[in-house]
Amino acid sequence: MSSAVPLRIVKGDATSPQAKGPKVIAHVCNDLGGWGKGFVLAISRRWPQPERDYRDWHRHRAGNDFALGAVRLIPVQADIWVANMIGQHGMREGSNGPPIRYPAVEQCLRILGDRAIELGASVHMPRIGCGLAGGRWDRIEPLIDAALCQRGVPVTVYDFDT
Repeated sequence: MSSAVPLRIVKGDATSPQAKGPKVIAHVCNDLGGWGKGFVLAISRRWPQPERDYRDWHRHRAGNDFALGAVRLIPVQADIWVANMIGQHGMREGSNGPPIRYPAVEQCLRILGDRAIELGASVHMPRIGCGLAGGRWDRIEPLIDAALCQRGVPVTVYDFDT
């Protein structure tokens, strides 16, 4: 993969990626070990492994890389991985603004790009960082474009049809 590909935005459910071949479902997690609101609920309804891995990763953080900017890919099916990306500090808006941390998201996306290229995988996600994390899509989309699309990684963003 090398030539740039356009970002696709579709209506649908990011936990049911619409593509052939290997797929990574990416989402943003907080750095406090909290899992229980937003897109993670949809992930947990389909697969128990990502939540279990995230909680274990956080519980043992003194001896691992659990921190802003870190990524873990968890296999959930033969050709599907879930990427837990630590891109938000805390869970609530505070004096430092919303929990989203754009430099951490950017770092996560670069790591994700490397892994997707290794796996020959496409990437699937909701509008990461724009829900509970309080991020703005006009700041997130260019990060996705630079880290993934410009490197030839096909990306589909799913707007959940409510």
